[in-house]
Amino acid sequence: MTEPRTAPRLVATDLDGTLLCTGGTVSERTAAALAAAEEAGIQVVFVTGRPPRWMQQLRPHVGGHGVAICSNGGAVLDVRRGELVEYFPMSAGTALAVVEALRTELPGTAFAFEHADGWAREPGYEVLMWGDDMVCAIGAAEELLAEDGPVRGLFKLLAKHPDLDPDTFLTEARRVAGHLAEITRSSPIPLLEISAPGVTKASTLARWCAEHGIDRSEVVAFGDMPNDLEMLAWAGTAYAVANAHPQVLAAVPLHTVSNEQDGVAAVLERFLPGVCL
Repeated sequence: MTEPRTAPRLVATDLDGTLLCTGGTVSERTAAALAAAEEAGIQVVFVTGRPPRWMQQLRPHVGGHGVAICSNGGAVLDVRRGELVEYFPMSAGTALAVVEALRTELPGTAFAFEHADGWAREPGYEVLMWGDDMVCAIGAAEELLAEDGPVRGLFKLLAKHPDLDPDTFLTEARRVAGHLAEITRSSPIPLLEISAPGVTKASTLARWCAEHGIDRSEVVAFGDMPNDLEMLAWAGTAYAVANAHPQVLAAVPLHTVSNEQDGVAAVLERFLPGVCL
């Protein structure tokens, strides 16, 4: 893979650990690069593992289209209106099969559920992130996913383990349940992100591009964690930021500087030299 000589039609970028600085902020340099790209006719689409409920602070930066691909491709959000455009649900039966497999083979695993009306969790799923106290329901997976339960339109299943190494957790989970669903990770803690079969960042980005007449060769993508790998492999050009997971650095030939050094902006400025700060 070589660096593009002309500007892309679309930039697809992960957020945490890639575009955003520590604390989830957008630097002045990155904000200027995003705005200049949109003004130059380059679409910028955020493609993130974040759930829709964590996107509102990014409203000023979503560009003219106003949408973001969230939950590793599980949902497309109109960020300005705070409304789901579409989502790709996992059936309750599939989710319960994953839960049973992980509980059996990896004892201590607890689960949470991102769905069309919010999120729910099991009692053993510790709340550590901002906004996670705004849970809509707490109960066992079987109760939450029951036909008359509160979880409807499940598009992301979360699995957390109290003490396994994060990479080991992913490897073992894929071994026992990878045939049932898409399993990945983006957190520094043992937390897995699970989507319906075939639903990844790449699959939903590909749909978006097809709907807008954009070929994959016209896409430049940026990422840092295993949940970005499918997207980075799909895009015509892909960059790993310098702080990326070793697996991502090894898989992606092109690298840019770290998120703290505005790695995405550093690449965009090559097409938009007037925005360099």
